[in-house]
Amino acid sequence: MGIDTAGLPEPDHYTAGIVQVMLDAVENKDRLLTHERLFNWHAAIFPTGRSGMFPITVGAYRAGDEPMQVVSGAMGKEKVHYEAPPSDAVPAMMSEFMSWINTENHIDPVLKAAVAHLWFVAIHPFDDGNGRLARTITDMLLARADGFPLRFYSMSAEILREKKSYYEVLEKTTTGSTDITAWLEWFLNTLRTAILHAEVTVKSVVQKASFWQRNREIAMNERQIKVINLLWDGFEEKLTSSKWAKIAKTSQATALRDITDLIEKGVLVAAADGGRSTHYELKDDAEP
Repeated sequence: MGIDTAGLPEPDHYTAGIVQVMLDAVENKDRLLTHERLFNWHAAIFPTGRSGMFPITVGAYRAGDEPMQVVSGAMGKEKVHYEAPPSDAVPAMMSEFMSWINTENHIDPVLKAAVAHLWFVAIHPFDDGNGRLARTITDMLLARADGFPLRFYSMSAEILREKKSYYEVLEKTTTGSTDITAWLEWFLNTLRTAILHAEVTVKSVVQKASFWQRNREIAMNERQIKVINLLWDGFEEKLTSSKWAKIAKTSQATALRDITDLIEKGVLVAAADGGRSTHYELKDDAEP
């Protein structure tokens, strides 16, 4: 979205890998999805060749005779939610899957993203990282559906927020009949929620940018800028002088001077609801 990231902590190699994969998927949305591209994504997600403490096959499909199962529950009381196809069937299944992804097949592009996610998860082609790569492919196809690579909403993030219902609908859809209506309904409802969340986020970003543009001529010190940015970023408590002092790591007297200065400059106001201790809010947020 073009937001400056200067001053933010440097991401670790794991986070950097995830970001690189997602950027490649959406910025190069029209590139063919190939085995090699998928292997490169997988290798970027697991740069150490391990999932936690355990070594895994990286940049290649799973192998071996052991069944790939999705399991929950304590040892001895495990519940198998799903068993994926045998590993020797995976390469051919993935070739068929990618041929379908790369072909114009006259299906609604949003529904295609939903079907692709379910299909990939059902094959479960890698030792680990299948969920992350399924979400990556989903966002790539949604970028194709939108017709541009800028992502103002994240289906991946929304799936993670709805993880419990996600696994429930996957289990229902991947066992029994081949009817995937319930999955498609869940996917579309979740996509709608993702877009609504994005609308709130974008609105906040625009309002914050507009605030700083309007007040660009007002002199503020680093403490004042820090606390105001915190208010714009969703500080949910009531801002009192004592909390200001704690956030800005300064004395109570200095906090009061900072607050009084901003009130005089028309940036802050004392809240109108009274209470035992005075608290303050941005003038933009105050009731008329």
